[in-house]
Amino acid sequence: MELIDWISKWYIDNCDGDWEHTSGVLIETLDNPGWSIKIDLINTPLEGKQLAEVFVDKSEDDWLKICSDGKRFIGYGDANKLKHLIESFKSFSQL
Repeated sequence: MELIDWISKWYIDNCDGDWEHTSGVLIETLDNPGWSIKIDLINTPLEGKQLAEVFVDKSEDDWLKICSDGKRFIGYGDANKLKHLIESFKSFSQL
């Protein structure tokens, strides 16, 4: 639960009455199967922070991709990577 608590706090800290109406944290499943996370960075302290694409493809069942264009942090991964994707965003946010 520690990671869920952390990302919940990050979300709450960035809600300002406006941001949450147009931005937020989106966690979805993929049909291959896998996970997708998309976290809006505009109007947060992380706005403008970039991360070159990191792509690890060990097998059809062991892969992930993360990146940030400064506007949004995006992560995709296999069905076992949700925790890793959230940890990657946490690390990105603390760099």
